[in-house]
Amino acid sequence: MILDKLEVGPFMSNCYLVGCPQTFEGMIIDPGAEGKRIIRRVRDLQLKIKYIINTHGHIDHSGANSEVKAAFEAPLLVHHADAPLYRSPQASTSFFMGSGRVVPPDYLIKGNEQLQMGTLTAKVLETPGHTPGGICLELPGVLFTGDTLFAGSIGRTDLPGGSYRQIIVSIKSKLLVYADSTKVYPGHGPPSTIGDERRYNPFLA
Repeated sequence: MILDKLEVGPFMSNCYLVGCPQTFEGMIIDPGAEGKRIIRRVRDLQLKIKYIINTHGHIDHSGANSEVKAAFEAPLLVHHADAPLYRSPQASTSFFMGSGRVVPPDYLIKGNEQLQMGTLTAKVLETPGHTPGGICLELPGVLFTGDTLFAGSIGRTDLPGGSYRQIIVSIKSKLLVYADSTKVYPGHGPPSTIGDERRYNPFLA
């Protein structure tokens, strides 16, 4: 699997580029800022982008949607429960960056979708809590957890639509069911593993 991470924007969000090493079909996960840099890296990797996906609708994960959509003419996928965030600067937190509404999604997903990229399949996991439509993505041996699960922490739940109870349920029922060796690639900060989070994350005790 081709896997590349760029830390972008003032909130130091992780944007991931994922692709099939045989066909070079791939996806962009959370293009939060610095669209030109993301575009250059995609072209360096020679990826043919099939999907652009936001793990949730906050601006630090969606701010470069417009630029990358225009560059690659790929559809933007967002969970249907986060669709209202793309119409509200307050809910999407885009007002923090002095911008208005975020570019709207092309397709609204519901969870359990299988996104094919050559020989790779990404499964959409519904993990509400940080936002109502927060998702994670499962690929072979790895989880892209957005702002649901971090190394040693969890996503904040004090923003509009957040729920502490819900995020804990999401993590325990959707993520901790994976093997300890499963790599965790979060929306901010360093990678981890499910085993480390199961043992050491103070929020999951």
